[in-house]
Amino acid sequence: MKLKNMLIVLTLICCLQPLASSAQNPIIVGNARFTIIRPELIRMEYATDGKFIDDSTLFAVNRNDFTTDFKLSIKGRLYTITTSRMQVSFINDALPFSQMNIKIKVKRKAGDYDWRIYSKDDKNLGGTLPTLDDVAGPVPTSDGLLSQNGWHIIDDSDTKLLHNGWIEERPVNHLKDLYFFAYDTDYKSALKALTVISGVIPMNRKYVHGSWYCRWWNYTDDDYRKIVQEYREHDFPLDIMVMDMAWHTQKEATTGMGHAGNYGWTGYTWNTKLIRDPAKLLSDFKKDNIYVALNDHPHDGIRYHELIYPGFMKSMNIDTTGKRELLFNAGSQQYMNNFFKYALEPNEKMGVDFWWLDWQQDYVLPHVLGFPGLLHLPWLNNLYFKHSMQNNQRGLLFSRWGGWGSQSTPIQFSGDAVSTWDMLKFEVAFTATSSNAGCFFWAHDIGGFYGDRNAEKYVRWTQFGITTSSLRVHSVDDPTLDRRPWLWGKQAEDAMRISYHLRSQLMPYIYSSVWQSHDQSVPLCRAMYIDYSNDSSAYHNPQQYLFGDLLLTAPITTPGKGNDLEASQKVWFPAGDAWYNIFNNKKYNGGTTQDITCDINSFPLFVKGGYPLPMQTYHQRMASAKLDTLVIRCYPGTENTTNAYTLYEDDGLTNDYLKGKQDFTRLTYTQKNDGAIIIINPVTGMPFNKQVANRAYIIELPRSEIKTVTENNKKLDIKTYNNIGIPYVMVPAADIHKKIIINCTYKRLK
Repeated sequence: MKLKNMLIVLTLICCLQPLASSAQNPIIVGNARFTIIRPELIRMEYATDGKFIDDSTLFAVNRNDFTTDFKLSIKGRLYTITTSRMQVSFINDALPFSQMNIKIKVKRKAGDYDWRIYSKDDKNLGGTLPTLDDVAGPVPTSDGLLSQNGWHIIDDSDTKLLHNGWIEERPVNHLKDLYFFAYDTDYKSALKALTVISGVIPMNRKYVHGSWYCRWWNYTDDDYRKIVQEYREHDFPLDIMVMDMAWHTQKEATTGMGHAGNYGWTGYTWNTKLIRDPAKLLSDFKKDNIYVALNDHPHDGIRYHELIYPGFMKSMNIDTTGKRELLFNAGSQQYMNNFFKYALEPNEKMGVDFWWLDWQQDYVLPHVLGFPGLLHLPWLNNLYFKHSMQNNQRGLLFSRWGGWGSQSTPIQFSGDAVSTWDMLKFEVAFTATSSNAGCFFWAHDIGGFYGDRNAEKYVRWTQFGITTSSLRVHSVDDPTLDRRPWLWGKQAEDAMRISYHLRSQLMPYIYSSVWQSHDQSVPLCRAMYIDYSNDSSAYHNPQQYLFGDLLLTAPITTPGKGNDLEASQKVWFPAGDAWYNIFNNKKYNGGTTQDITCDINSFPLFVKGGYPLPMQTYHQRMASAKLDTLVIRCYPGTENTTNAYTLYEDDGLTNDYLKGKQDFTRLTYTQKNDGAIIIINPVTGMPFNKQVANRAYIIELPRSEIKTVTENNKKLDIKTYNNIGIPYVMVPAADIHKKIIINCTYKRLK
């Protein structure tokens, strides 16, 4: 009897004992399976036949990351999984997930949240949209990942599988595939968990963060050359020339489904009546460090009027008798392989750098052929992006947002928005909330695609654009809306030149921030609550956002008054730091909210004090210029405090950064009572193609009256910019692996 009782006790102890997680992840409980990916993320599957899915999907591309940081306890039919973020309780009743068999306790500082299968996320902080086509003002967005409830769930149950690189349907018995995120107010950990399961944010080709020109217009090759020359003559930077659909023939198309009243939207034969020698034009642009993108509406496929038609049809083993044509078929691997081979690759070999996938045709081809429910956009984004990764090049696609997981196929085209003040205001908030869904890199139609002509509004839109992913203009085929800045009057031209030049100067900081997005899953443009989640004010200021770690922007979105078009914007300055206006160096204390008034030449853009801000001298090709002179601007910080910022560099084009060919330079700024110390640490990392061996430095010290400055104990001459009144010193070029220490003594701080 005693032996029997002892066995019962031992059995109970075993049932209640937390089990070693390393041996049981995933955890299978009857027809359910739980995969603990991170403390913030658990995958929950249910299959009626107990057969689970290990293939990737269009959302969940990574099946190899699991955590051991959890505990499992079993008490009869009750299974409890506990991480530092949540506790999942599941009763194995042999039924699909329901309100009766599963619940999750989300651990929160403000009190735990009890989630049930019917719970609604009523405090979601907003997300994004596939496109802003024809949007003229505020519209609802989809939910993003971030919520003041501290949780979000992504239902991947209907997403197609990826098997051996191609889509296939899910087994009918696999009923549920849920991803539960729990993070309290640690929004950065939520975004990191998102990229762990659905794909890291790749480094973009550096030039996409530069200046773009695009217009829907029948330009000739001479016109394109003239535009490039005008950018130079008017002193505006330019990195990318986008050729809209006039690059290819249109009137020759007489078959197909068409779009917007004509057959000519799809095309792959150069219009040599406009562009007489495409190869020569592309070659000339390449020599001038101008990168080229072509517009692509592929919905009508390759038709008989195209020069590539015979070769394509032969590759498909199709008889061309009777000029037979194939329906565009993204569901066929053979079709898409040959489509890329004949439609895209010849142009890429000629010098085209990337494609603008302008898919708008779900109304005629709602789903990928053979795969009901699968929209074209996410699948085409996946295919085009992978195609672009040839020859060790970084993947690059310019296309509308394809939904969850699309952060792994940047960058995004926000569509043909209407030019209104309300739209500008909405786009500011929309850009920040889009990051909540993983959409970090919108390239907007700056100024709007169509609408009225308003120079002031265009300037304010441009100012917003310099603190977004890409400084890109685009407009409809209206002779009054060409977005070349010098066509909008001298006042507007001069104001926009200031913004364009600042964008060029900020490129080292911007690219370092893009690296942070890749490495840490932190958005480039992020809502204030991502960094200041415990301050209620962070949730009530959608008119502003952080642009990287050090810049706070609050674009002006209303018309101004007077000859100088002065307008105001409310700005909340987070506590803990001083903030400095980058245009006039005025100081604003953290923990305050103020109305900032700016004339047409500036807008509310602030630098966090006490940090070294890496910049460069102005370059017309901002994204391809060698960083042979690093500008470091240092606004005063808190006394006896040292802050750091790391400059990131690589070749900007290839995937060599994934092989470690990248450099990091740690910059520090120490505020003293009577001066400051700036340290430029030796470069670390592995050399990359075209990295400079030696570099000069310009140290800018706004709001200070400097007594002396030394570099490694050698006295430097102190100079002042006449136009902005900032004192600076120049450090002669030195080996980038040499440590440089700058000591400053002040007469006083202003």
